[in-house]
Amino acid sequence: MSKRDEVQAEALAEALKYKRCGLGISMGVGKTLIGLKYLEHYHKITEKIHKILVVAPKLSIFESWKQDAERFHISKSLMKRIEYTTYVSLNKKDPKEYTYIVLDECHSLLHSHETFLEEYNGYILGLTGTPPRWRDSEKGRMVNRFCPIVYKYMTDYAVEDQILNDYKIVVHELYLDARKNLKIESKGKSWWTSEFDSYEYWTRRIAGAKTQKAKQITSVLRMKSMMDYLSKEVYAKKLLDSSEEKCILFANTIAQARRICPITYDSANPDSEENLQAFSAGRITKLSCVLQLNEGVNIKGLKEGIIMHAYGNERKSSQRIGRLLRLNPDECAIIHILCYKGTVDEKWITEALKDFDSSKITWVKQGEKILNL
Repeated sequence: MSKRDEVQAEALAEALKYKRCGLGISMGVGKTLIGLKYLEHYHKITEKIHKILVVAPKLSIFESWKQDAERFHISKSLMKRIEYTTYVSLNKKDPKEYTYIVLDECHSLLHSHETFLEEYNGYILGLTGTPPRWRDSEKGRMVNRFCPIVYKYMTDYAVEDQILNDYKIVVHELYLDARKNLKIESKGKSWWTSEFDSYEYWTRRIAGAKTQKAKQITSVLRMKSMMDYLSKEVYAKKLLDSSEEKCILFANTIAQARRICPITYDSANPDSEENLQAFSAGRITKLSCVLQLNEGVNIKGLKEGIIMHAYGNERKSSQRIGRLLRLNPDECAIIHILCYKGTVDEKWITEALKDFDSSKITWVKQGEKILNL
């Protein structure tokens, strides 16, 4: 039995002790297969007809469930009993119809799902690679109430056990550009400002916000503004062009992805799937993409990646880093993350990397040589 099989068996055994629980399982270890085996266990011992609901953030994730079911010879009679829905559509379902629910990426639970889950009386299994860090957060409260995490096997355990390959993370600290080369357009007017002045403007707006809602809205506007700053784009293109490995770049927008690299994987590109296949096969070695590559896609031989923005969301960063942890166990991937020094970017990235081994993270200032990679 491989170490991956051992972990899956151990996690499953723990889950079966509870009517409602969650598992914190690293990317690449087999969360979906654990979920399928959990359902198969009850399917075999339950004589009466039962219905199963699998919930996930995106419809594309359900393809992984179906593919794993076929690959690992999961009972076809079980698969016929499974319905799928997204978290957005969960409240449209009747909770009384189901005996078993699997919450894939259960950290996606929100207070809006509370009524459905309170009316549901059956079994719940939550699966996540990024358990909520703060118990008092909305996600933390929902997970702790409806599928409390009873077993954890996170990324660095999987690296140590050689289920995942090793990694090194380089955080590139960039300075906001003080030149007035940033064009702003609003209400039919346009003007030029600098990244530095733009950031200072939004930061003052946040500080002066009268309500928490206004502060949140203004914080989002600042984040969107930062995603358009050109200095990261210029730096990212240099990193991508200098890479001698198969390298993927996670851009903020489709337009940005296309400016940095002529070959893209994005929702508006009819050649996206063809490009991804060529990249996976090694016929091309550089690809830029936007959000939709986060989940459910593994790329053979992917050794280097560039993440332009942390989004104030550690899960998005973890998902992107996870794309680079599917090499042979004796190989090492390099992950570059771009960070604006002296801004909220530093806080976002520090939070995003809290669950990773600090000895494998290097912070370098713009212009410094990157050593020992």
